Amino acid sequence: MINLIVPLVLLLLPVWTGAQPSPEIYERIEAAIKATANQSASEIDYTQFVNPFIGTSNWGNVCPGASLPFGMVKFSTDMTGYAPAGYVADVNEWIRGLSPLHDSGTGSSLGTYGNFEIMPLLCPYGFNTCATTLQARIRRRKNHTDDAAPGYFSLTLNNNITMEATPTRRAGSERFTFPAYSRPYFVLDLSNDLPGSFAGGELNIDPERGRITIGGRYGSSFGPGRYNYNAYACYDVLDGGKQKMEEYGVWTGLAWMQKVPTFDGSNLTLNLIGGIYQSGALFSLTPPEIEKPVLNIRVGISFRSVEQACANAEEEVGSASFEEIRQRARAQWQDKLKRLEIDIPNTHPNVTQMAYSSMYRSFLTPNNATGETQGEFRDTTSPYFDSLYCSWDTFRTAFPWMGLHSAEDYAQIVDTYIDGWRKHGWMPECRANNLPGWTQGGSSADNIVGHFAVTYANEAEALGIDLEELYAAMVADAEINPPEWNTMGRQVNVYKQYGFVPFSVLDTSSTGRQTREGSRTLEYAFEDFSLRQVAQLLGKTGDVEKYTNASMSYRNIWDRFVVSDGFRGFFQKKYPNGTFAFTDPINCSPNDTQYETRPCSLQGSNVNGFYESSSWEYSWFVPHDTANLVTLMGGNSTFLKRLDHFFDAGYYQAGNEPSFQTPIGYHYADRPAQSVDRVREVVYQNFNYTDSGLPGNDDQAAMATLLLFHLLGFYPVPGSTQYLQLSPFTPKYTIHNPYLNISTTIRVENFDEKSLAEVIPEGASAYVDTVTVNGEPSPRCHFDLYDTFKKGGEIVVTLTADKERVDSCEGSLPDSLSTGGFSTVRR
Repeated sequence: MINLIVPLVLLLLPVWTGAQPSPEIYERIEAAIKATANQSASEIDYTQFVNPFIGTSNWGNVCPGASLPFGMVKFSTDMTGYAPAGYVADVNEWIRGLSPLHDSGTGSSLGTYGNFEIMPLLCPYGFNTCATTLQARIRRRKNHTDDAAPGYFSLTLNNNITMEATPTRRAGSERFTFPAYSRPYFVLDLSNDLPGSFAGGELNIDPERGRITIGGRYGSSFGPGRYNYNAYACYDVLDGGKQKMEEYGVWTGLAWMQKVPTFDGSNLTLNLIGGIYQSGALFSLTPPEIEKPVLNIRVGISFRSVEQACANAEEEVGSASFEEIRQRARAQWQDKLKRLEIDIPNTHPNVTQMAYSSMYRSFLTPNNATGETQGEFRDTTSPYFDSLYCSWDTFRTAFPWMGLHSAEDYAQIVDTYIDGWRKHGWMPECRANNLPGWTQGGSSADNIVGHFAVTYANEAEALGIDLEELYAAMVADAEINPPEWNTMGRQVNVYKQYGFVPFSVLDTSSTGRQTREGSRTLEYAFEDFSLRQVAQLLGKTGDVEKYTNASMSYRNIWDRFVVSDGFRGFFQKKYPNGTFAFTDPINCSPNDTQYETRPCSLQGSNVNGFYESSSWEYSWFVPHDTANLVTLMGGNSTFLKRLDHFFDAGYYQAGNEPSFQTPIGYHYADRPAQSVDRVREVVYQNFNYTDSGLPGNDDQAAMATLLLFHLLGFYPVPGSTQYLQLSPFTPKYTIHNPYLNISTTIRVENFDEKSLAEVIPEGASAYVDTVTVNGEPSPRCHFDLYDTFKKGGEIVVTLTADKERVDSCEGSLPDSLSTGGFSTVRR
C-alpha cells in the first residue's frame, strides 16, 4: 500500500470531465459557505450547502430530482442506458423525458418507476411530424447546464428547451421554457417506464378543461415479475387559463413506426403477443407570450386512481405559482437540514458540502405514500411508506442516524413495518413499487424496529407505537416460517432445527431460493440479538435467554481449519450433517479472479454462501459479539494483523454494507487510534463532493449516513444504545431533536485541520485523548445514547497528536455479549 499525505483541499477539488452538472452549483455552494461567516445560526439557509448531484455517476444511482423530505414524487429526467434513478451524469446518455416518480440510491439494474415521461418538442413541420416514440424523441442535453437544489430540478436540452420541476408530496409543478417564437409541443408517455414493465392502461384527454389523465399497471423493480402495481397521473396544462391547448391526440407505435391520430381517448392494453405498442398523448400549447414561451403544467400523482391524482394536484398545488411551490419545498427541507448544525465558518467547506448533501439524501427515502395505498393496504389507518428496499441496507446506519433527530418520522416508518405484519403476518423486507421485494439478509426489519424500541422506549406510546405489538411482529419474523421466504420472513424451521441455515437441505415446510446460507446465518443471528434487546426492554426474561442463545448461532458456522492468505478461521456454509461445504474465502471479493462473472447475489446458481460478499468480508460481521470474534481469530495481535491485511490486501469494499463497521473494528482489540486512521483512509479513498463522490450505490442513503457518522466522529451499534467514539472532521456541531426539545453539542478541543488527510501527518492532532459528557468523564472508546443524545448538553472530545499514548480504551472496551456486555437496556 502506498501512503500519500493528501490534504483535503487538494483531494476533493471537482474534476471537470464530460459530466453534466453545472459548475455554477459548486460556485453557489462555495459562496453560501463563505457567507456564513457573517450570519447567525438562525439566518443560515442550510439548503444552500446541498449538492443533489453527488452520486449521480460511478454507479451511485442517486436521484437529484425535485422532492420533498420522504416525498412520494421525485421529478427528474429519465436517461437511456443504466439509470436506476432515472438521471445519470454521463454525457453519453440521451434524455427520454421528465417524469414524477423515482427512487433514489437503489441497485435495480433496470431502474424503478420513470412513469409518465413528458418530453417538450419542437416540430417545425407540424403536429403530425412530431417525434413520439421513445427511440424517435430522445435528445441530448446542453453540457454543464443541469441544476438542482432541495425542492428543485432543471435541465436544458440541446435544442434550448429548459425543463424545470418543483414538488409537493404527491404532486408538483413543471415549467418549460422554449426558444422565442417557437410553437411548444409535448409528448406524454403511458407505456415506457424505466424497467419497461407496462402491463396495460388508459389515457384520456379533456381539451376543454385542459386535463390529461393517464394510468396503468406496471411491474416491480426488485421483486417477483408476476406482481403489478397501479400508478396514475393527472396533467393540467392550461395554467389557470393562461395557456391554450391547440392540437391534441393519442399516439401509438413501435420502435420503427409511429402514428398520431386526432383522438381524445384510448384504452391502451398490453400487446400480449410480444413487444410493447408504445402509446401516449401529443399536444401543443399556446403560451401567454410567444416571444418568451414559458409554460406551466400542474401534475398530480396517485397509486389509487386518476381522480385521486387530480385531487392531489388541486389540494397540494392549487393555483400556486412555480416559485411559491419551490419556496414551500425549500422551507420543508430547511426544517430537516437544520437539525444538524455544523460550525460552518470553522469547518472545511468540502466537509460542509458532503455533510449536508448526505443529510439531504438521508431524507429522500423511503417514500411517504400515506393515503395512496392499494391492495391489502388500501384502507389502512397507519402511515404507509413505500420503497423500503432494502432493510438489509438501511438498518446499519440510515435508521440509527434518523433516530438521533427525527423521532416522528422514524415512528411513522416503524408503524409501516408493523402494519406489514398486521396485513401479511411478517414485516416487509424490501417492499418496492408497493409490492413485496426480495429478501437479502432475512428479516432485517427486526433490526430497524428494534433500534427504534431501545431508542424511544419512553416515548413510543406518545409516538403511536405499542412496544408489545412491535415485539409481537419481531417474534413472528423469528418464529413463524412463511410458506415462501423469498420476499418476507426467514427460513425459520431449518434455522431453529440446526442452529444455522444449512446448505443443500430438504426443506419441506417452505419455499425460497437456497442461497446465502452463510450470510443468512450471520444476519439471522444479529436479528435475534435485536429481539433479545427488546425482550430485555420489556422484561421478558425467558425470551432474553432464548434470543441471547439464538444470537450466538454465528459460532456454528465458524470453520477454524480454513486458511486464506495465511490467516486461519472463516465463516463457511454448512451441510445439515454438520460438515462444512468449503468456499474459498476469496470468492466474490475484489481479489476474486472470477469476480466479474461469478454469481454472488440472488442468483439461483450462487453457491458462494454469502450475499454480495465474500467470506473474507462477512467474517467480520458479528456486531453484538466482536470480542468473541477476536478470540476466534486468535487474539488481539492476530486480529489486528488480519484486520490490517483485510484493508491493505484490497478485500474491504466501502460500498458494501457488511463492511460498514469493519474500519472501527480496531476498537474491539483495544486500538482505537488505529480506527481513526482507517476511517480517514476510507473517507478519502471513497468519498468526495462530485457526481462520482460515492463508492457505488447509495443504497437509499446507507452510504450517505455512513459518511455522516464518519465525518461527525462516531458510529452506531444497531439494536443498542451504544456508539463507538471516533475523531470528528469538524471542530463543533450540534444535533437537534425537535421532538424531545433536546440539543446535543459535540465540541472538539485541539481540532487540527491538517489531520484531514488520507494519512494523518505526524504531529497533527487527530486521536481521542479524553471525552467528557456534560462535564463528567466518559470512556474514550464508546458512549451511550441515554447519557448524550437523550439528555442533551455538551460532549467535549479532546484530541492529541500522541497516537501511541492514547491507542487504548483504558480498560473499557465496547460491549460484546460474550464478555457480559449489553447486560441492561436503558430507558
